[in-house]
Amino acid sequence: MASSALIAADEGRFEVSYRLFAPSQAEAERLAATIALENTLEVPLDVVPEGYIKDTVLGRVLSVTQEHLTQEHLQSAQGEPTWLARLSFHLDAVGHELTQMLNVIFGNASLFKGVKVIGTHLTSAVAERFPGARFGAEGVRALIGRERGGLLCAVVKPQGLSSEALAELCYRCARAGADLIKEDHGISNQPNAPFKERVKLCAQAVARANEERAAEGDPTRALYIANLGGHAEQAHELAHYAKEQGATALLVIPGLWGFDTMQRLARDPSLKLPIMAHPSFLGPYVLSPNTGYTHGVLFGELMRLAGADISVFPNDGGRFGFSAEECAEIANACLSPQGHGLPILPSPGGGMSLARMPELRRRYGDHSVYLLGGSLLRLGDKLSEGIKATREALDASLPNDHSHTRG
Repeated sequence: MASSALIAADEGRFEVSYRLFAPSQAEAERLAATIALENTLEVPLDVVPEGYIKDTVLGRVLSVTQEHLTQEHLQSAQGEPTWLARLSFHLDAVGHELTQMLNVIFGNASLFKGVKVIGTHLTSAVAERFPGARFGAEGVRALIGRERGGLLCAVVKPQGLSSEALAELCYRCARAGADLIKEDHGISNQPNAPFKERVKLCAQAVARANEERAAEGDPTRALYIANLGGHAEQAHELAHYAKEQGATALLVIPGLWGFDTMQRLARDPSLKLPIMAHPSFLGPYVLSPNTGYTHGVLFGELMRLAGADISVFPNDGGRFGFSAEECAEIANACLSPQGHGLPILPSPGGGMSLARMPELRRRYGDHSVYLLGGSLLRLGDKLSEGIKATREALDASLPNDHSHTRG
């Protein structure tokens, strides 16, 4: 499996690896050449001007080799041969906008059957234009004040509660010792809890809980993650409003808001809030075996490229059906020190339970954000006890090396 890495050769170029489904080497090579053309020039090859456009702007096919897949991938390929194609693109075909960067990576190739992005290999020149996460894993830890141990994120829900009720939930979760308090991604700007009213009350509630924790000698503090809710042109206005009211992080859904919106918020020098990326609306990009992206590319590599500090994804054994291998791939892509920009925090969620916490921590280790939502609400008046018990499970000793996820 290809992985994201910084490469030193020819800083003006970067590589993308694709899995191609084709009956023969010749057909795979033809498809790779088509991708190189379609994702850059989109004109017949015979009319491509000689010189700079053909030599630099046009994508290059570096290699096409037959792939040796795992049993799981062989089943998804349904017996059709698969090929690993490595293509090189120049930053002159990109410019300085993330939208065009994504267009070059997949663009028109996403409209072909039998093409799946399985890895990006980005240079330091790419990092200069798109730095990635502002805080990264260690920066988020520093804001919370927890140097070690897994991070616990309580999800306040459901949609339909009033702003006051949501604020009360925020207070209880923060007071009990949660590290992050995240609004559910479906709580947006509905009449029962409008964005501006809700954010103000919830931020105040978490701030009050943090003050009480500090008075008791707790060196950590909870971050309140406000879900961005509104129209596209309001993104920066609403993000700054949330910060002014005391929100200490943002939840962004790049599948709805766009990856470039998330990246622009991450790089806004006057905002400087950690960003948690939510996977809603992105399922079709990974669920097909022969198109889209691998799980690690979408929820790890592209989230890092677009500036997320935390990447949420559905854990295996929950409601959504991701496999343990796919989840491990995501976590490793988030944490790899060879990846783009700063390592970021993987955040498994979706049907998580308190009972599974020891097992999940053995798998994902300390460098993860563990989401708990519905299972906390089931506890009712014992919610605080549940959070404290989870904190104890996350603080329990682990084998010496748990810096990466276990498959």
